[in-house]
Amino acid sequence: MTKITLQGILFDEKSSFLRGPAHAPPAIRKAYRSDSANYYAEDGTFIDPELFDDKGDFRISDYLDIEQVTSNNLEKNKPLITFGGDHSITYPVIKAFHELYGKLDILHIDAHGDLYSNFEGDPYSHACPFYNIMDNDLASNLQQVGIRTLNDEQRKNAKRFGVSINEMKDFKSFKMPTFKNPLYLSLDMDALDPAFAPGVSHHEPGGLSTREVIQIIQDINALLVGADIVEYNPNRDINDMTAMVCAKLLREIAAKML
Repeated sequence: MTKITLQGILFDEKSSFLRGPAHAPPAIRKAYRSDSANYYAEDGTFIDPELFDDKGDFRISDYLDIEQVTSNNLEKNKPLITFGGDHSITYPVIKAFHELYGKLDILHIDAHGDLYSNFEGDPYSHACPFYNIMDNDLASNLQQVGIRTLNDEQRKNAKRFGVSINEMKDFKSFKMPTFKNPLYLSLDMDALDPAFAPGVSHHEPGGLSTREVIQIIQDINALLVGADIVEYNPNRDINDMTAMVCAKLLREIAAKML
């Protein structure tokens, strides 16, 4: 019996630097089924591919269609994992979740705060999703981890919306927050140091290790109703290394959902 829904969003039109994340979903699936690894999460849970109700990949021509696609694939009491795609997809995905669950709590792992009100003339840029989410009152609690690129505008907006940010320079002090609402995890692969995940558009040195991201996921103590893995760019990957990291993190996210 399937227990977790999967969808792939083939969209990177809101990327500000390089294109490529639109090709990520099939690459992540291929890595997940690689003969070089098995389907066990570290807690011993067997994450058989048969557990996933895989809706396939959706080639998006109109950004606004992402919300409708997600609404069509989202069922109450069945968690949904989305493969991006650039990070702009998170805003319409969260809109669909909000329709079903009401206000969410969000754990956002990233090198970037993505709190611009408008980036290079585009209010829906991949640099803006969390501004839009908070400005539209879709989340009660936004917790950000791994951030290391904040500027004055993002600090101002974080203060305005009451966003809690654990900057990478302070990561040793990070403790998993207590979440009161259904939780959504948004995982941008550039949260990891480029040494661990070179297959991203924005190489931002000084990031999280794979082990640290795994530990964050394993420490979640809340009802995890949804997640996304975004900004993987296969065009920049080396020997599918980042794809395998995505597959590893998918197993851990699925285990936490189960």
